[in-house]
Amino acid sequence: MADNTKYAHALLNNYKVMYEEKYGKTPVLNKYKEKWAMADVVDSVGYERSLDLLEYYFKTTRPGHPLQWFYYNFDRLDEVMRATAEDDIRREKIRQQTKAMVERELNEHRVSSN
Repeated sequence: MADNTKYAHALLNNYKVMYEEKYGKTPVLNKYKEKWAMADVVDSVGYERSLDLLEYYFKTTRPGHPLQWFYYNFDRLDEVMRATAEDDIRREKIRQQTKAMVERELNEHRVSSN
């Protein structure tokens, strides 16, 4: 847990920076209280994923980006991020298959017209 509180502090600092960039002011944080909630997020999904989720959170249209909302919904954000990534992979696979099919058709057309 000691490592997770260290990570929690790092995430809170990242939150502060993202908040300041988005809203032009410093958020009011009780770092002692917030570190325990953020450490629970780190316990659940790990530090790297927590950072990814926090960055994703600031890309959402959630007004004010309150930490409490993040704490209660990080698992939903995680599901959305995973589903989006899977969908991107599926779409890329379909694009590649379509491209290959079109190239095959063009090659067959060229051969038949010669």
